[in-house]
Amino acid sequence: MHDNETGTADERQTGLFKLDVHPWVFFSSAAIIVLFVGLTIFFENTVDNLFNLVQGAVSKYAGWFFVGTMNLILIYVVSLLFGRFGDIRLGGEGAKPEFSTLGWFAMLFSAGMGIGLLFYGVAEPMFHYVASPMAEPGTPAAARVAMDFTFLHWGLHPWSIYALVGLALGFFAFNKGLPLSIRSVFYPLLGERIYGPIGNVIDIMATVATMFGVATSLGLGVQQVNAGLSHLLDFIPQNASVQLVLIAGITMIATWSVVRGLDSGIKLLSQLNVVVAALLMCFVLLFGPTLFILNAFIENIGVYVQNFASLSTWNETYNDTDWQNGWTVFYWGWWIAWSPFVGMFIARVSYGRTIREFIKGVLLVPTLVTFLWVTVFGDTALHIEMFGDGGLAKAVQENIPVSLFVMLESLPLSEISSVVAIIVIITFFVTSSDSGSLVIDIITAGGNTEPPVIQRVFWAVMEGAVAAALLLGGGLVALQTAAISTGLPFAIILLGMCWSLHLGLVHYKTGQGFELGVQGYQGPEFETHATRKMPTFGRRQFWLTEALQRNPAVAMRPRPSPAFQIEGSSGRGEPSKPTETPTGGKS
Repeated sequence: MHDNETGTADERQTGLFKLDVHPWVFFSSAAIIVLFVGLTIFFENTVDNLFNLVQGAVSKYAGWFFVGTMNLILIYVVSLLFGRFGDIRLGGEGAKPEFSTLGWFAMLFSAGMGIGLLFYGVAEPMFHYVASPMAEPGTPAAARVAMDFTFLHWGLHPWSIYALVGLALGFFAFNKGLPLSIRSVFYPLLGERIYGPIGNVIDIMATVATMFGVATSLGLGVQQVNAGLSHLLDFIPQNASVQLVLIAGITMIATWSVVRGLDSGIKLLSQLNVVVAALLMCFVLLFGPTLFILNAFIENIGVYVQNFASLSTWNETYNDTDWQNGWTVFYWGWWIAWSPFVGMFIARVSYGRTIREFIKGVLLVPTLVTFLWVTVFGDTALHIEMFGDGGLAKAVQENIPVSLFVMLESLPLSEISSVVAIIVIITFFVTSSDSGSLVIDIITAGGNTEPPVIQRVFWAVMEGAVAAALLLGGGLVALQTAAISTGLPFAIILLGMCWSLHLGLVHYKTGQGFELGVQGYQGPEFETHATRKMPTFGRRQFWLTEALQRNPAVAMRPRPSPAFQIEGSSGRGEPSKPTETPTGGKS
């Protein structure tokens, strides 16, 4: 870049409207998502029917694959916890954690569950209680089965998925010096092909899966905010128009947060919503059936452990029913679709943790907190239905989003607790949106962890648009379909990720590293300037400043395009000198 052509380098770097992206990943992902939003809005009835068809087909023919994938990944992650690789530190021996343990846990929990627990914490146990797949509905046995399935859907399995993706990304980024992007994990399997079309496809799939996984949660969250406001204020209806307004308003807050960045925006909101959520949970615990909840917490964990193997592998083979399709298969697809987002976010905030510490923190602690939350809210609802005034099961069946507020209505200070619940939902909404925006931005920017503000704004707004389109295109069915249909292809990627991470860990333990080198970019020539900030994949910058507007021809002038390649055992190219890793060692 010549400064006398377009102003100083600083002017170019600080341009307000600067894109810094991987062109193939960014524009392809954006085009797929925008096309989906457009088709959903303009062909609402047709898309609604299509959602129902796709959901039924994926659930029926791929349910076994989801169940098998989730179990295999959990087994692999647990093996890492007790295996010989547990002492490896993300970032190398000298790496120090970037965040406090409390702040780390707050961000893990906010990104990993959030809205879903508020939406289903009351509703799911009640649904299983009145429509139990393994017990007579409405009996104590049905109540135990209800909590057992709820623990299954929110317990070790989803967090093992997040742990796998987060660990793989953290290891290859912080220990091997590769860009923080999904394709980096596959270097042991694909070698330098991660820089080509195969790598692009992996990142595009991760971006689309993340977008629809996050949008599913945002859609559930805005339905619940609308239900809560309508329950408290009679003049607010519960319909799509109100939900669209809420999406717009909350997306604006999320945009502000993601613009503020990880430290001042996302971390602050994550800690805030965990504190407020904990206050809400303590309120229900103290003013609800406290002794019943405490007894149930111990019993629920015991039943979960006893029935873990049978429930984890249950496929309705001999029942000739489709109960599992609407629940377990949906959840597995949803967690898999969420995994690129949550995994990358966890990797981003887990620098300096050992593998054993990482898995304990990501797999065990959030699972126990989730179990406590589900017990407090779910068993309070069951107690009301079994030993109290009842009516909650009927309310849940008629209107899922309002179930939390109907339950709170049976406790003292219900108006205050309902307002607090709405605040918690909104803050979880915001942290899910801004964390998702940041992660998608990192992937589409070739692994750049500090992408320009305008890109963060774009993806935050896009998440709101997708959530709105899903609500218009079929409501809850559309949200469920988006989760399982995008989760299916990414499940295949996750299985490959297990094997690739294993190879990377084996080579790391035996000293078989690899080097990073700078070579001439061999890909297609985009008429923009290439960046050279290591380590990223094929980033290009697009500037739109006053200087460039005065001389647009300069802005589009092609430049030499250096990019970073990896030198492995393939022998391609000249090996370069080892480069410094984030901890100052050699990669």
